[in-house]
Amino acid sequence: MTDSRPMDVPIIRLGDVLVTGLINELDDKAATAFAEELTERIAAERAKGVLIDISRLEIIDSFVARTLTELSTMARLLGARVIVAGMRPPVAITLAELGLQLAGVETALNAEQGMVALGWRHAPRPPEGGNRRETLG
Repeated sequence: MTDSRPMDVPIIRLGDVLVTGLINELDDKAATAFAEELTERIAAERAKGVLIDISRLEIIDSFVARTLTELSTMARLLGARVIVAGMRPPVAITLAELGLQLAGVETALNAEQGMVALGWRHAPRPPEGGNRRETLG
């Protein structure tokens, strides 16, 4: 018996984009289960984009890096674009020191930039107090 839920990683649908985030380092089994679930959701929901926020990860190992690369390839084959957002400098340094490249994986500085790259736009906020102007007389 295997559990198909990878550590309860939430995957939220916003229009045609799936949004998820890794808040803990994943072991090999959990990383594989996460990739399988996300791939199934991409196909089932016909997602056009996927944002994976990794800003909470302090470290990333070679297996998880390879899983993200493979996930991005599988998503492209299913017609979806994957953006990994929020990579911390220590994670980038570790990947570079290990000679690991996330080939084919698009990255963004943060989740907001990743969502913009996937076609989402930040709605401007109305000015404080609405459009009303008061005059002193």
